[in-house]
Amino acid sequence: MTQHPQDAASLHARHQSVLPSWLSLYYERPLELTHGEGRHVWDAEGNRYLDFFGGILTTMTAHALPEVTKAVSEQAGRIIHTSTLYLSRPMVDLAERIVALSGIPDARVFFTTSGTEANDAALLLATAHRRSNQVLAMRNSYHGRSFSTVGITGNQSWSPTSLSPLQTLYVHGGVRTRGPYAELGDRAYIAACVADLEDMLQQTAGGIAALIAEPVQGVGGFTMPPDGLYAAFREVLARHGILWISDEVQTGWGRTGDHFWGWQAHADNGPPDLLTFAKGIGNGMAIGGVVARAEVMNSLTANSISTFGGSPVTMAAGLANLNYLLEHDLQGNARRVGGLLIERLRAVTAGLDLVREVRGRGLMIGVELVRPGTDERAPEAASLVLEAARERGLLIGKGGQGGASLRIAPPMTLTVAEAEEGATLLADALQAAQGMLAPS
Repeated sequence: MTQHPQDAASLHARHQSVLPSWLSLYYERPLELTHGEGRHVWDAEGNRYLDFFGGILTTMTAHALPEVTKAVSEQAGRIIHTSTLYLSRPMVDLAERIVALSGIPDARVFFTTSGTEANDAALLLATAHRRSNQVLAMRNSYHGRSFSTVGITGNQSWSPTSLSPLQTLYVHGGVRTRGPYAELGDRAYIAACVADLEDMLQQTAGGIAALIAEPVQGVGGFTMPPDGLYAAFREVLARHGILWISDEVQTGWGRTGDHFWGWQAHADNGPPDLLTFAKGIGNGMAIGGVVARAEVMNSLTANSISTFGGSPVTMAAGLANLNYLLEHDLQGNARRVGGLLIERLRAVTAGLDLVREVRGRGLMIGVELVRPGTDERAPEAASLVLEAARERGLLIGKGGQGGASLRIAPPMTLTVAEAEEGATLLADALQAAQGMLAPS
């Protein structure tokens, strides 16, 4: 049933009265999304939108995908919850598939309910295995909202406290076109970042547990290093016995198009020691997890379980979703349609002073905005574009330092026609925003 705008305002007021002030909402008039189908969603007022953000890269295949909804319904009709204290066929089935796809030899999987929890578990495993609380992380990174993952987040917009159970050292490399090495060519850039890492390791006391890195920085605005950076880092890490954790919460399952996992763009020295995943695998159901070599995974010396991780219902959803993704080659679709979308966006933004850069890989695309005539990030522009896109029937996200980058990550079944439509709508929204920011 279509609701009146006053109903949305009332719901927003109720939200504000019972939920935290820091639980931010998009838009001046926040949206209540009521249903979806394919790459489209509808709000409570009956408006239809082309979804280019997928619930923060989580609706990976499509809204209301019949194969997933059927699997959820059938499993819920049998049993909804058991916990990890009992054998679970759906959990073993999905773990076997993920182990085979991970590229990690002699791998084990631990399921969680979110990417935050997956990264938290990976940090626990790495620090326990190495008997050290020192961790290397990338500048501009984001790994979750728990106490430990906030402590390794290199983006001040998402780091509300300096307190942490970890000692974190931040290294260069995650943002190719800004920072002290931005003007270097790719090979020189990698060499400079490796030299910085080597120098940092000489300054530290004791053994470092791990480097955790997103192959493409998600909340950071879909920034990335040149291919091969983490392979070069791995050579240094291996000499010191330091583990490599690849945070694939946003880059996994073929979304980058070129590879099934983001780490495979840096694969000269083989897979990471630990890999974390979440978001898209459940197509909206709460699944996260860690894949690690058995030696690392089995290093805990105390009891540990998960009440909700590996739930029969979420595992059934994950299996159905993964099967659909593989059977329909959604990685290939992300490569083809994502490549087209990136080139289309570069073409339509070429004459806009507001746009500094269109970057990305597959269906992970970032558009960094600046104040016209400068190189200064423009978070106010990103907010204007979000509103203008919504008015035109397009939903996108934002991120990056200060929130000045647009984040575009549609479901991986996106069609060429929908990519063209979205690019046209976004170009119109960017034009509108630039007009509003232009000096009078």
